[in-house]
Amino acid sequence: MEKIAIISDIHGNLPALEAVLHDIARRGLTRIFCLGDLVGKGPSSAEVIDLIQLTCEAVVQGNWDLGITMPQELPAGLWQQQSLGDERLAYLKQLPFSIDLMLSGKHIRLFHASAQSVFHRLKREASKKERLAMFANTEMTELPYGGNEPDIVGYGDIHIPYMLTLSNPSEKEKASLGERSGLMLFNVGSVGIPYDGIPQACYCVIEGETDPAVQAGVTLQFVRVPYDIKRAVQIAYDAQMPDSRRYELEITSGLVHLSD
Repeated sequence: MEKIAIISDIHGNLPALEAVLHDIARRGLTRIFCLGDLVGKGPSSAEVIDLIQLTCEAVVQGNWDLGITMPQELPAGLWQQQSLGDERLAYLKQLPFSIDLMLSGKHIRLFHASAQSVFHRLKREASKKERLAMFANTEMTELPYGGNEPDIVGYGDIHIPYMLTLSNPSEKEKASLGERSGLMLFNVGSVGIPYDGIPQACYCVIEGETDPAVQAGVTLQFVRVPYDIKRAVQIAYDAQMPDSRRYELEITSGLVHLSD
């Protein structure tokens, strides 16, 4: 059985990332995929990028990763951009949109926000139609495995971990109920800034058979990891990062704060 750690939305929170990587290593996992938003919000975006490059097998682009490569006007954006330098900005700009893999005979697709764009957000309370659109092949996604749409989709972006199953419209004609496997949609949550009211880093572990011919189960596990939040807050203030107060409120509460 293969086990893969999936992380997302670090947002420059180095202590949270370090704690998660330590937990992943403690579990003996060697494969790590990252679903984007390495940068922004927190003070250590440069260090996070460097560590992700050292530890992750595959990384996709998030909306913050692409956005920070564009012209900035607000103090927070300018501060983040200047802290990265040209080489890291170039790295963020060339990141791929999605990752496709096979586990236990299931086609799994991972991206940051949706199948349409890194800027198109799917909320947890989305309609069934919106959820099914996450499984579509689009001009942004690759077409591996004969161009078949995925059976399982994982994403980041909203910072709220969840998992749900859906009936697969393409399986309606299958006579045997045992042949209908359905679809799985999950959000990996956030390493750096969770928004589900739990101020701990979050990531996922997905497990399945590596032989694509083996029709076996796929297991998804959510992991919460405590980390030194006081240290994370102090790093922001020591760096004189704009919006440090908002960052402090978010990582200490696990909730969105639009202003001080």
